[in-house]
Amino acid sequence: MSKPMALCFAIFSVLLMCATAISISYSGWLAVLFFVLTIFSIGAGFIVNAKMRRRRQG
Repeated sequence: MSKPMALCFAIFSVLLMCATAISISYSGWLAVLFFVLTIFSIGAGFIVNAKMRRRRQG
């Protein structure tokens, strides 16, 4: 994965984590939603990284 793409995934995941932390005080359901989105975002980063690595190896 290129460095700019990895940086974008990292920043987006951190923003979702911050949104999760902030939403805890407002609504539990909103916090759960942001938590699930955070997990999916991190997982998507790993998936994209694995697919790009496979393409490079042949």
